[in-house]
Amino acid sequence: MTFNQIKMALYSTILTNYYGFKLTNIKDSKGKKKARIEYASTLLNKLNIKIKIINEEKLPQEGQYLLISNHRSIIDPLTIEIATRHSSIFGYWIAKKELYDSLFFGKFTRNAGTILLDREASQMSGFFKDIKNCVKEGNSIFIFPEGTRNKTGLELTEFKEGSQIIAIKNRLPILPVYIRSKADEILLSAIKNPSKGREIEIVIGDIIDYKDKTLSIEEAYRRGFNMA
Repeated sequence: MTFNQIKMALYSTILTNYYGFKLTNIKDSKGKKKARIEYASTLLNKLNIKIKIINEEKLPQEGQYLLISNHRSIIDPLTIEIATRHSSIFGYWIAKKELYDSLFFGKFTRNAGTILLDREASQMSGFFKDIKNCVKEGNSIFIFPEGTRNKTGLELTEFKEGSQIIAIKNRLPILPVYIRSKADEILLSAIKNPSKGREIEIVIGDIIDYKDKTLSIEEAYRRGFNMA
């Protein structure tokens, strides 16, 4: 690792755990949203990465949604927090068990407003019950339907079926977001040389009706963002 990479790793670890502890004392959604935006802004500013929002007028200012996004980088949740910062929408992120147990992300993940997804669990009823409770409290759900980071050369990988089930069971309109820039490559170059400014483009799509059975969520997402 280079000196810049070591320095950034230490900084991000300290910052992430600082906000992880700070969030333990914040119980309301409004407070959690504010803290998550502060965290995202601080880290992205340190990396000298700006977020450009395309079709921002399509972003609802209120309401409950299933926000779906493609996923290439560990900073994708941060970029989405910035993209939705001027909206009152607050979403609980679906988070894998590995993140809950992570030394780097664990404290933050457990306290920032997330729902645990344990793929090794014998049944998923508890997972879907947690989602239903969050929605009843007036929150949205944020998810990466690909299930994990896309490390292929493809524009998008196959969606897991869970996102469709979540939308239908909770009657949530679907808010599609597309991170158009190659955020993984931008992050790596920013860590190596944070003095140079970089930009990540995020496109807001048209709301997808969860009741529309003519297309799957993946098909509607691809069509909305003109993907093959």
